[in-house]
Amino acid sequence: MDLTTELEKLNCGLVKKEEPLTKYTTYQLKGTIKNVIFPENIEQLKKLLNFLREKKERHLVIGSGSNIIFSADYYDGVLIKLNKFQDLKIEKDKVFVESGYNLSKLAYLLSKKGLLGLEFATGIPGTLGGAVYMNAGAYGSAMNEVIEKVVVLTPKLEIKELSNAELKFAYRQSFLQTNKEYICLAVTLQLKFGDIENALALIADRKQRRLNSQPLDFPSAGSVFRNPENDYAGRLIEELNLKGYQIGDAKVSCKHANFIINIGKASGQDVQKLIQEIQTRVFEKYAVKLKVEQEIIE
Repeated sequence: MDLTTELEKLNCGLVKKEEPLTKYTTYQLKGTIKNVIFPENIEQLKKLLNFLREKKERHLVIGSGSNIIFSADYYDGVLIKLNKFQDLKIEKDKVFVESGYNLSKLAYLLSKKGLLGLEFATGIPGTLGGAVYMNAGAYGSAMNEVIEKVVVLTPKLEIKELSNAELKFAYRQSFLQTNKEYICLAVTLQLKFGDIENALALIADRKQRRLNSQPLDFPSAGSVFRNPENDYAGRLIEELNLKGYQIGDAKVSCKHANFIINIGKASGQDVQKLIQEIQTRVFEKYAVKLKVEQEIIE
């Protein structure tokens, strides 16, 4: 019995076989995934993970694929998508929401209700779980400022709550990045009531700024590099005249130098090589080691 059939018999959510990678990363990278599965609840997820561990099958839990690069054209494993984890409960200024919820959609919805603090996230692609994992941020704000606690699935497949302090947030970092077997299931946000009109005006203004400054008409994964202390990665890259530089179909955006865009059929290798070239040139010129904000899946 092949793996796809076994997964289907497991009844742990919809199973897809030999899926195009373009559908599962915002870079829309070329390639193929052996199997993709969509568990619908925590019990299905636990059952699935138990099965994959026993079979010693390679697997990866992702959100929208908005911050990842697959280094090979074929992922010989099981991609676990938590899109079905969508529960949302609002109790006064606290919001409980499952990790598969789209971050931009959530931020806009809460802002329209006058629950403020997450407005900065209306332009960030990806799911809430991915945003917690990366401590995503924009305009000087980040997820750690609004998270009270997170429900996780531990490596022993136990459900546990982690407080904000236990998540060890730092700039684009969290406990989940260094403890990858922990899976974010749900988040409790602590927000505050505020002026809806002002919040929506701010969101509209920032949307226009993104349209003006970011290459939103091409597949990308947002900012590639973390900003060095007291500087901007985009400025360093632009100073080296690397806007427009490309390897394969991966290209440094002419609109924003800290974006790599896919202008056709870029592979993960194309993006990786371009990242490495940028890092090398920046280090040779400025002695600055640019840290990649995106995650490479080997």
